[in-house]
Amino acid sequence: MEDGTVSIFGLVFGVAAAVSMMAGTYLDVESTNDQAAARLTEERARYDADPDKWDRATRDRLVSAGFSSSEAQTAIGILRSHPGAGLTMAAAVDPSAGGAARQNPFVQSAWMFLTDLFAAAVPVIPFAFLTLATARIVSVLVTFLLLVLLGVGRSMIGHRRVLPTVIETIAIAAVAAAAGIAVGRLIS
Repeated sequence: MEDGTVSIFGLVFGVAAAVSMMAGTYLDVESTNDQAAARLTEERARYDADPDKWDRATRDRLVSAGFSSSEAQTAIGILRSHPGAGLTMAAAVDPSAGGAARQNPFVQSAWMFLTDLFAAAVPVIPFAFLTLATARIVSVLVTFLLLVLLGVGRSMIGHRRVLPTVIETIAIAAVAAAAGIAVGRLIS
């Protein structure tokens, strides 16, 4: 009896976790892509505002990356003849973008653990203190609020409109939750 219960429990929560991870990965990749697109838009605006200043900044980036002054000047000449490629390259080597690559993996892992623990605990905590009916309502409301905040954060990172990003975040989470519930019901 215990073996069957644990197996079903593991399967249901394993599938639910997999669906949740899939939804989380989708949102993460989409936010990363949005952030890259926003960086490219910012680079385009810098170029359009003052192409000569953009050339000097790009030259400085190339020299600080190890190019000689003449190599950097040659590269700028090439980039000038292919502005789209030059903007993409400049956005890709944006010093602020490189900060993520230099972050401490242990610190990032600890933050991931703490945020996952917090996000997983918040919807469960009401069940420890409230009646079942009230806890369900509070849990759904708190989860909804967390998803709204996540959507707002994603919109800020990706320089996207807030409302569509919040709606998308909630919709993807709802689909992931529905898939987990559906698998649970199919199994039980």
